[in-house]
Amino acid sequence: MTKDDLLATIERDRESHLTFLQEFIREPSPNPPGDTRLAAGVVTRYLKQRGIEPSIIAPREDLPNVVSEFDGAREGRRLVLNGHIDVFPVGDGKGWSRDPWSGAVEGGFVHGRGACDMKAGTAASVIAFSYLHACRAALAGSVGLTAVSDEETGGRWGSRWLLENDTRWHGDCMLNAEPSSLQTIRFAEKGTLRLTFTVRTAGAHGAYLHKSESATRVAASLIARLAQIEAIVPDLSPSLRAYLAQPEVRAAADRAMGAGAADIMASPTLNIGTVHGGLKVNMIPDSCVFEADVRLPIGLDAGQVMQAVRTILVDYPQADVAIQEAASNPSSSCAHDHPMVGILASNAEAVSGIRPVAIPSLGATDCKFWRYHKVPAYIYGPAPTRMAAVDECVSVEEFITVIKTHALSAWDYLNGGN
Repeated sequence: MTKDDLLATIERDRESHLTFLQEFIREPSPNPPGDTRLAAGVVTRYLKQRGIEPSIIAPREDLPNVVSEFDGAREGRRLVLNGHIDVFPVGDGKGWSRDPWSGAVEGGFVHGRGACDMKAGTAASVIAFSYLHACRAALAGSVGLTAVSDEETGGRWGSRWLLENDTRWHGDCMLNAEPSSLQTIRFAEKGTLRLTFTVRTAGAHGAYLHKSESATRVAASLIARLAQIEAIVPDLSPSLRAYLAQPEVRAAADRAMGAGAADIMASPTLNIGTVHGGLKVNMIPDSCVFEADVRLPIGLDAGQVMQAVRTILVDYPQADVAIQEAASNPSSSCAHDHPMVGILASNAEAVSGIRPVAIPSLGATDCKFWRYHKVPAYIYGPAPTRMAAVDECVSVEEFITVIKTHALSAWDYLNGGN
């Protein structure tokens, strides 16, 4: 088989690709609560129908991880394809124009919860894996597949567990198809530092402001001061700083993530996500609790931010802070000029006519776990069309493009046909 044969075969079978994605979406897998067994079953059946025997690794029974691997005909590098099975919840489904689990194909889009985040991407990885398996005699090295069930709630039972317990899934490089848009390849992502602040005062009757400070007013002042975090300058290498300042890189970030994204992709950001204080309108609150979500760019660690926070708290003896350890992770990155970036960009351009640009992501994905283990991990996926919102969907053409680009890039990375 040649690379052109591989591309032609993927195009010939496009209807079966759509059918698989529809079936995948139609098995609900919201996390929380997190039971993904039926959706995982769609993946295992697809692989078995193509002569591939997958394995189930389930450190938690209701969150199975579907894995498989094969060797090529010659020694070489190991590539891992990764995606997640779990998706965001839909609540009561109000506001959707169709069944959230319909998998309907209408107007050139596949509709349903998880369509873009990331059942289309995971389906693309599974499909690409099946074609690579079929032409394994032409490949050097090996390929691993990890379709995991616990990305939306942190990866404890999914990618993180696999990498911490079995080095087979590390590899020399990892490809992922989280929603990124066809214009970009993601080589890094911000970390998270989640903080809980508690402000305590004596409290009093609402008319007796001379008796006590208001915990909510103290909290408001503290929140305003915490904005200083956003002025911290990360420690970037001169070459990376110059790369991120390039007009085409900034333009790609704004196109993919919205105007203004380029201004914050290399800077920390602060979001005050929740505020709780006071019992009654005519009482001075004696406590206020608020949560802060700090996003850490490449070159900035939590320790530096916490040093700034504690300096600010010197002026607020009424307040203390606690780190939400389970929800906090360092930033992660790999080389923006790794050979895989060029391989992905060339194949994406050949398939779609669009040459993607390597940029950091603002949000977090399972790629961070590979990068923490020093494995380069890259994302090339469809647009995040209504991701996490009502009427989530994915473009049919973008879905097919991602399948082709991942399969062809794997072929090149594994010296297909040589």
